[in-house]
Amino acid sequence: MKLGRNSTICKLAILLALAGWLATPLSTHADQNYSQQVFFDNSLSPGNYFYSRGRASAPSKLLLNDGKIPVETSTFISGPNALELQWLSVPNGGWSAKLNLYEWRNRTVFFPSANLWIWMYSPKGIPAKDLPKLAVRDTQGNFSLPLAIGDFTHDIPPGKWIRVRIPLADLKTASVRPLDPHRMNTLVFVQGASDNASHTLFLDEIRIENDPPALEAAPPVPQGVRAKGYERHIDITWQPVVDPQLAQYVIYRSENGGPFQPIGVQRSGVNRYCDYTGNAHMTASYRVTARTSLLVESDPSASAAASTHPMTDDQILTMVQEASFRYYWEADEPYSGMTRESQPGNDDMVALGASGFGVMAVTVGAERGFITRQQAIDRLLKITNFLAHADRFHGAWPHFLDGRTGHVMPVFGMYDDGADLVETSFMMEGLLAARQYFKDDGPSGQELFDRITRLWEAVDWDWFRATPKRDALYWHWSPDYSFYIANRLTGWNEVMITYLDAIASSTHPIPASDYYSGWAGESGGNHYVNGKRYYGITLPVGGGTGGPLFFTDYSFMGLDPHMFHDRFTNYFDQNRNQALINQAYCIHDPNHWKGYGAGTWGLTAVDGPHGYVPYEPTPDLDDGTIAPTGAISAMPYTPQASMAALLHFYRDLGARVWSIYGFRDAFNVQKNWYSGITMGLNQAPMAVMIENYRTGLIWKLFMSNPEIQVMLKKIDLATGYRQSR
Repeated sequence: MKLGRNSTICKLAILLALAGWLATPLSTHADQNYSQQVFFDNSLSPGNYFYSRGRASAPSKLLLNDGKIPVETSTFISGPNALELQWLSVPNGGWSAKLNLYEWRNRTVFFPSANLWIWMYSPKGIPAKDLPKLAVRDTQGNFSLPLAIGDFTHDIPPGKWIRVRIPLADLKTASVRPLDPHRMNTLVFVQGASDNASHTLFLDEIRIENDPPALEAAPPVPQGVRAKGYERHIDITWQPVVDPQLAQYVIYRSENGGPFQPIGVQRSGVNRYCDYTGNAHMTASYRVTARTSLLVESDPSASAAASTHPMTDDQILTMVQEASFRYYWEADEPYSGMTRESQPGNDDMVALGASGFGVMAVTVGAERGFITRQQAIDRLLKITNFLAHADRFHGAWPHFLDGRTGHVMPVFGMYDDGADLVETSFMMEGLLAARQYFKDDGPSGQELFDRITRLWEAVDWDWFRATPKRDALYWHWSPDYSFYIANRLTGWNEVMITYLDAIASSTHPIPASDYYSGWAGESGGNHYVNGKRYYGITLPVGGGTGGPLFFTDYSFMGLDPHMFHDRFTNYFDQNRNQALINQAYCIHDPNHWKGYGAGTWGLTAVDGPHGYVPYEPTPDLDDGTIAPTGAISAMPYTPQASMAALLHFYRDLGARVWSIYGFRDAFNVQKNWYSGITMGLNQAPMAVMIENYRTGLIWKLFMSNPEIQVMLKKIDLATGYRQSR
């Protein structure tokens, strides 16, 4: 979810009130199983694990890297790293190392199985009596008595990985309330025996699972392995392995005819791996195996080879578009075809607005030849069939739906159990563009056109003018609580498209005058007009320095800002200047964050190191977190600055920010943090806005809808300004 300045406050109030193998489907519940089994498998941050903390009291010692647990990169179970505990336990001293669970967006912390399993390795070996103790803490802050790990294992032999099993039933509460070990989110390793000796212990593949079968067979060998080289990375794909004991795939690489070495793993259900080599002149061969959590491993697959090679800027733009598009094609919810909120994430939760953006990304995919037009139509027919039968409230869908059932998922609390008009407008933005693109594609194209038209005409936009004055739109409506949330849609933020869709409706329109009384109105303390200069750049509208950069994306993925002007500004100028101010702020870097500069910018709302923040170019809403989608999606407005950022992210930050679906969601060099999720709201704007920069495709499609042309004429009359078209 992303929110504007005013809408952020309202959403927080709700919380407080309560194509290689592009057509290959993913395993339906892969990530949900991953969420319910894996506590730790890899660190994305080099040097240390971000979600950790350590402390030692003299004379005991604990090796730390910037106060966090270091990572080991030469010895591991799940490549490319493991955790490293290195300590000296001395009488009258102490140490502790805290390992927190990565609680990504909407992750339900619940481990239903019976045992905590930890793979351990010591280069020199450690007697069981000298191993640390372990305590756990649950999501409510309740904690256990420390257990001696040595009670659950024999001596750790030198140079050999062993798997330690700790039954959850043995974790007894030490807090005033009962501990729920199935909802543990923190492991705390603490000093055990004070033997006055230095020890090193590597930890990896920490899982919560039941006892394995007595005889566990190796999974089938992965088939169909392919490799494709780009400038600095190689994509490896394979067909999925179906096996209930499958835990992960292991990817092996051979360089220059040398032996195959493990370089990384991929979770079950995802059949793609990105090997970012950083070398533009490299040839490598790859094999893939499938293995269980006991490391019972299949034979290796047949090998596949590929080479990296220099690429032009134009080729790199296509590469970014294709990788971003894959999120919507490969990680879709399989029953509905809709877009999951995030991956990893809740497998059943689909996000309406992100799915609307995904419709535009699929259209770009068809145009660029990533998929065929018929493949795209088939996917969109699946999506529109789901939407036609999903929960709707006066024609509007909820923010989140269950992809299996089509029922509302009230993620933001009890009052959020109905319509979300803004998310609906994002969906319609995508569908209207697709309607125009595929309308001449024979019977299936015509069927898609008719379905989209029916969905479009069923939205009762006028219903959402909630107050007796009926001079503005309101975001939410609940069948149980009506307009309790009472979030009036007022700009400058991401919701301009909601007003324009509503004015454009041929069945349930709102008057064009609501554009000024609602969206661009200055009632209730909103200050739409700006006119101030920041870093020598004039910002026509919007509060402060303009807000997060997604304000320049969401409404303008379909709406061509060149062609929209009101009494305040031309919106191409507005969006360009907001993006330039964003870059200029990062160049000046008033907070002195590491890494900021002309090639590192893009402050926008995103999940940062400590959760969701509507980042913007002000010192108070800037903690050093950059979202690649911010700068890259500004490509039509600031092509040189956006391309510089894109190339810096890809070539210089590399594996830290580039993965199977293109750029990761966000990063923070200052804090050595790199997001582990891909967000449905963030990948499509890159694919779509790059296309708008290159060809204007989605702008042309959306603007060619006859209803949109009628809407512009209505705005003309309300504005007194003739739109240039």
